[in-house]
Amino acid sequence: MERNVMWSPWSEPGLEHLCLRQDDDKILADGMILRVSENNPFRVHYKIRSDAEWRVREVDVNLLNDKGRHIKLNADGRGHWTDGSGNPILSLNGCFEVDISATPFTNTLAIRRMRLKPGESSEIVVAFIAAPEMEVKPSRQRYTCLEFSSAGGIYKYEDEGLFRGFTADLPVDSEGLVLDYPELFRRVWSG
Repeated sequence: MERNVMWSPWSEPGLEHLCLRQDDDKILADGMILRVSENNPFRVHYKIRSDAEWRVREVDVNLLNDKGRHIKLNADGRGHWTDGSGNPILSLNGCFEVDISATPFTNTLAIRRMRLKPGESSEIVVAFIAAPEMEVKPSRQRYTCLEFSSAGGIYKYEDEGLFRGFTADLPVDSEGLVLDYPELFRRVWSG
Protein backbone atom coordinates (compact mmCIF):
# COMPACT_ATOMS: atom_id res chain seq x y z
CA MET A 1 0.00 0.00 0.00
CA GLU A 2 1.13 3.54 -0.70
CA ARG A 3 -0.91 6.63 0.17
CA ASN A 4 -0.21 10.31 -0.33
CA VAL A 5 -2.18 12.79 1.74
CA MET A 6 -2.01 16.55 2.29
CA TRP A 7 -3.32 18.58 5.22
CA SER A 8 -3.47 22.30 5.81
CA PRO A 9 -3.80 24.17 9.12
CA TRP A 10 -7.15 25.83 9.78
CA SER A 11 -5.92 29.28 10.75
CA GLU A 12 -2.35 29.89 9.59
CA PRO A 13 -0.59 29.32 6.27
CA GLY A 14 0.89 25.89 5.76
CA LEU A 15 0.79 22.51 4.11
CA GLU A 16 1.86 18.99 4.96
CA HIS A 17 2.56 16.20 2.50
CA LEU A 18 2.59 12.64 3.89
CA CYS A 19 3.73 9.62 1.93
CA LEU A 20 2.67 6.45 3.77
CA ARG A 21 4.03 3.09 2.64
CA GLN A 22 3.12 -0.28 4.10
CA ASP A 23 4.52 -3.69 3.25
CA ASP A 24 4.43 -7.07 5.00
CA ASP A 25 6.72 -6.21 7.90
CA LYS A 26 6.87 -2.43 8.24
CA ILE A 27 5.08 0.88 7.82
CA LEU A 28 6.99 4.00 6.83
CA ALA A 29 5.54 7.49 7.18
CA ASP A 30 7.55 10.25 5.47
CA GLY A 31 6.17 13.75 5.98
CA MET A 32 7.17 17.30 5.06
CA ILE A 33 5.54 20.17 6.95
CA LEU A 34 5.68 23.82 5.86
CA ARG A 35 3.97 26.07 8.40
CA VAL A 36 3.71 29.48 9.96
CA SER A 37 3.21 29.53 13.71
CA GLU A 38 2.86 32.80 15.61
CA ASN A 39 4.13 34.64 12.51
CA ASN A 40 7.26 32.47 12.27
CA PRO A 41 7.67 30.16 9.26
CA PHE A 42 9.22 26.73 9.79
CA ARG A 43 9.89 23.49 7.92
CA VAL A 44 9.92 20.04 9.50
CA HIS A 45 10.71 16.72 7.87
CA TYR A 46 9.80 13.54 9.76
CA LYS A 47 10.10 9.81 9.22
CA ILE A 48 8.37 7.30 11.44
CA ARG A 49 8.96 3.58 11.00
CA SER A 50 6.51 1.16 12.64
CA ASP A 51 6.26 -2.60 12.55
CA ALA A 52 3.33 -4.34 10.83
CA GLU A 53 1.23 -3.96 14.04
CA TRP A 54 1.70 -0.16 14.01
CA ARG A 55 4.12 -0.21 16.98
CA VAL A 56 6.56 2.70 16.60
CA ARG A 57 10.18 1.59 16.18
CA GLU A 58 12.02 4.69 14.87
CA VAL A 59 11.28 8.40 14.82
CA ASP A 60 13.41 10.95 13.01
CA VAL A 61 12.34 14.62 13.12
CA ASN A 62 14.40 17.39 11.51
CA LEU A 63 13.78 21.11 11.85
CA LEU A 64 15.07 22.46 8.54
CA ASN A 65 16.55 25.81 9.44
CA ASP A 66 19.95 27.34 10.15
CA LYS A 67 20.03 25.68 13.61
CA GLY A 68 19.31 22.27 12.12
CA ARG A 69 17.80 20.76 15.26
CA HIS A 70 17.16 17.05 15.06
CA ILE A 71 15.42 14.42 17.20
CA LYS A 72 16.14 10.73 16.67
CA LEU A 73 14.33 8.16 18.81
CA ASN A 74 14.22 4.38 18.77
CA ALA A 75 11.57 2.28 20.49
CA ASP A 76 11.39 -1.41 21.30
CA GLY A 77 7.58 -1.59 20.97
CA ARG A 78 7.27 -2.38 24.70
CA GLY A 79 7.50 1.18 26.05
CA HIS A 80 11.28 1.70 26.17
CA TRP A 81 13.04 4.41 24.16
CA THR A 82 16.61 5.33 23.29
CA ASP A 83 18.16 8.30 21.57
CA GLY A 84 20.03 8.12 18.27
CA SER A 85 23.18 6.96 20.08
CA GLY A 86 21.40 4.12 21.89
CA ASN A 87 21.22 5.85 25.28
CA PRO A 88 18.03 5.07 27.25
CA ILE A 89 15.52 7.93 27.66
CA LEU A 90 14.01 7.03 31.03
CA SER A 91 11.48 9.89 30.96
CA LEU A 92 9.76 8.15 28.02
CA ASN A 93 9.41 4.74 29.72
CA GLY A 94 5.84 3.56 29.23
CA CYS A 95 5.26 5.57 26.04
CA PHE A 96 3.93 3.43 23.21
CA GLU A 97 3.24 6.10 20.60
CA VAL A 98 4.75 9.29 19.32
CA ASP A 99 2.75 12.50 18.81
CA ILE A 100 4.29 15.28 16.72
CA SER A 101 2.41 18.53 17.41
CA ALA A 102 2.57 19.84 13.84
CA THR A 103 0.86 16.88 12.12
CA PRO A 104 -2.47 15.03 12.41
CA PHE A 105 -0.80 11.85 11.10
CA THR A 106 0.50 10.72 14.49
CA ASN A 107 -3.09 10.21 15.70
CA THR A 108 -3.28 7.41 13.12
CA LEU A 109 -0.56 5.47 14.93
CA ALA A 110 -2.64 5.13 18.11
CA ILE A 111 -5.91 4.55 16.22
CA ARG A 112 -4.44 1.75 14.10
CA ARG A 113 -2.47 0.05 16.89
CA MET A 114 -5.31 0.00 19.43
CA ARG A 115 -8.07 -1.18 17.02
CA LEU A 116 -10.85 0.06 19.30
CA LYS A 117 -14.43 -0.96 18.63
CA PRO A 118 -17.35 1.50 19.04
CA GLY A 119 -17.74 2.40 22.70
CA GLU A 120 -14.24 1.21 23.64
CA SER A 121 -11.71 3.62 25.12
CA SER A 122 -8.01 3.44 25.93
CA GLU A 123 -5.58 5.70 27.75
CA ILE A 124 -2.01 5.85 26.48
CA VAL A 125 1.20 7.70 27.20
CA VAL A 126 2.96 9.18 24.17
CA ALA A 127 6.34 10.70 23.44
CA PHE A 128 5.08 14.20 22.54
CA ILE A 129 7.37 16.16 20.21
CA ALA A 130 6.64 19.88 20.09
CA ALA A 131 7.51 21.41 16.72
CA PRO A 132 9.10 23.79 15.95
CA GLU A 133 10.40 23.90 19.55
CA MET A 134 11.90 20.39 19.15
CA GLU A 135 11.20 19.33 22.72
CA VAL A 136 10.18 15.80 23.77
CA LYS A 137 8.00 15.07 26.80
CA PRO A 138 5.69 12.25 27.88
CA SER A 139 1.98 13.07 27.66
CA ARG A 140 -1.14 11.14 28.68
CA GLN A 141 -3.92 10.85 26.08
CA ARG A 142 -7.20 8.98 25.68
CA TYR A 143 -8.90 7.70 22.53
CA THR A 144 -12.52 6.55 22.37
CA CYS A 145 -14.04 4.95 19.28
CA LEU A 146 -17.38 6.69 18.66
CA GLU A 147 -18.15 5.14 15.26
CA PHE A 148 -16.45 2.63 12.99
CA SER A 149 -17.27 1.12 9.59
CA SER A 150 -15.42 -0.06 6.50
CA ALA A 151 -15.57 3.56 5.24
CA GLY A 152 -13.90 5.05 8.33
CA GLY A 153 -14.85 6.20 11.78
CA ILE A 154 -14.86 8.90 14.42
CA TYR A 155 -12.56 8.87 17.43
CA LYS A 156 -12.72 11.17 20.43
CA TYR A 157 -9.26 12.39 21.36
CA GLU A 158 -8.66 13.75 24.86
CA ASP A 159 -5.39 15.20 26.11
CA GLU A 160 -4.99 14.38 29.77
CA GLY A 161 -1.37 15.48 30.03
CA LEU A 162 0.24 18.60 28.54
CA PHE A 163 -2.97 20.27 27.32
CA ARG A 164 -5.47 19.13 29.95
CA GLY A 165 -9.05 19.49 28.92
CA PHE A 166 -8.38 19.57 25.16
CA THR A 167 -10.73 17.27 23.27
CA ALA A 168 -11.56 16.76 19.60
CA ASP A 169 -13.71 14.36 17.59
CA LEU A 170 -11.53 13.09 14.74
CA PRO A 171 -13.20 11.71 11.62
CA VAL A 172 -10.89 9.26 9.85
CA ASP A 173 -10.95 7.42 6.53
CA SER A 174 -10.89 3.64 6.09
CA GLU A 175 -7.15 3.57 6.80
CA GLY A 176 -7.38 5.60 10.01
CA LEU A 177 -5.97 8.79 8.46
CA VAL A 178 -7.50 11.98 9.86
CA LEU A 179 -9.88 13.79 7.53
CA ASP A 180 -10.47 16.83 9.71
CA TYR A 181 -8.97 17.83 13.05
CA PRO A 182 -11.38 20.56 14.20
CA GLU A 183 -9.70 23.97 14.48
CA LEU A 184 -6.24 22.53 13.77
CA PHE A 185 -5.96 20.63 10.45
CA ARG A 186 -8.08 19.74 7.44
CA ARG A 187 -7.32 17.32 4.66
CA VAL A 188 -6.92 19.17 1.36
CA TRP A 189 -5.83 16.32 -0.92
CA SER A 190 -5.71 12.54 -0.96
CA GLY A 191 -4.29 10.25 -3.60
